[in-house]
Amino acid sequence: MAGGLTSSLTAHPARAVLFRHPALLILVIYVAARAVTTGLFLLTSAWAPASSRFGPGASLADYIVGWDAQWYWLIAVEGYPADLPRDAAGMVGENAWAFMPVFPLLARAVGVPLGAWGAGGVLVALAAGYGCCILLWMLLREHIGRIAAMWGVAFFAFAPMAAMFQVAYAETLFLLLLLWILRCLQTRRYGWLYPAVILMAYTRPGVLAVALMFGLYGIWRFIARRTDPLRAGEVAHILALGALATATGFSWTVVAGAVTDDPTAYLDTELAWRRMWVGDTGGFLPFEGWVQAAQFWFGLWGLPAWLGFVVLGAGIALIGALLLFEPHIARLGVEVRLWTVSYLVYLLAVFFPQSSVFRLLFPLSPLWGAFAAPRHPVWRASILILCVLGQWWWIWNMYGLGTSFWQIP
Repeated sequence: MAGGLTSSLTAHPARAVLFRHPALLILVIYVAARAVTTGLFLLTSAWAPASSRFGPGASLADYIVGWDAQWYWLIAVEGYPADLPRDAAGMVGENAWAFMPVFPLLARAVGVPLGAWGAGGVLVALAAGYGCCILLWMLLREHIGRIAAMWGVAFFAFAPMAAMFQVAYAETLFLLLLLWILRCLQTRRYGWLYPAVILMAYTRPGVLAVALMFGLYGIWRFIARRTDPLRAGEVAHILALGALATATGFSWTVVAGAVTDDPTAYLDTELAWRRMWVGDTGGFLPFEGWVQAAQFWFGLWGLPAWLGFVVLGAGIALIGALLLFEPHIARLGVEVRLWTVSYLVYLLAVFFPQSSVFRLLFPLSPLWGAFAAPRHPVWRASILILCVLGQWWWIWNMYGLGTSFWQIP
């Protein structure tokens, strides 16, 4: 059946060229997806009310440098503050230390010839996004097949968070490094992992999840050593990579503390955003954010706090069961599954769930392979349509409206 489908698709000479050169087919898919996203941005601009954050008739450039992109731009032109902003009570306010330097500096280098940092930022995001598509296809093809992997790329390119490919955010660059790490781990090319880990650590928060993944990967390899021999050289690499990811993951806290002469500068900066939602709750405690959020959101919705805790526990149990037993996820390979577990544990430990939760799930994009594995054309067409509808909902609410506290990407 699959062979007949492939034969019919490749019967036309142009189609045959595309299927013989996956990178070209991926480029066609990616360009088509970016055209759809551009159309949704333009539609959003035309329909946006006067009360919108960006106002009616906003340009694509307004959206590109909106929201967190402004922080990246500030880092590119001014760097990081030596003196932390504080309110009347002495609490640290929002500032640039919450964002890492690799993306804004790379965007500045690319944008200089173009005369605008935003142009550099969107070009870096677009190029990284295409690279993500290539690596995602490579990551998936050996587990679910070439055609299903291409569908996974299509879902990813058209996904509800596809706006990230076209705004000056670090998300696609971070994901590019992550997919490179997963692919190198899959092919056991450990030497390439070291520079990727270092770059990731200063691109966007999340490298501590990679450290956890290396630890879990080492445990898995040890358990499976009878069928998959674990050589001494591999043990050394896994331990060294775990140590490197851990050290670099905490290093930004040290850098921020040294520059500002305040050892808690980074954590206080991150908590400044949380205080917007729940007020001052003291210092940072791992896993506390989701408990606070259960109380906050369910109280806001007029529901009892205990119900929030029940939903949180049930959600964790359901996700755990899916990762353990769902057959399409199981087909994606141990590297993807270990990353998924590690990143979800990381989010559970450090994140306060609010409107940005959708964007923060972007690094779980390898899971699109699970959606692509079922072969029925109606299923695949339905997923693609739902991706575009989800993309429209997200762009419209976060950029077209952007007037409420929950409409922050």
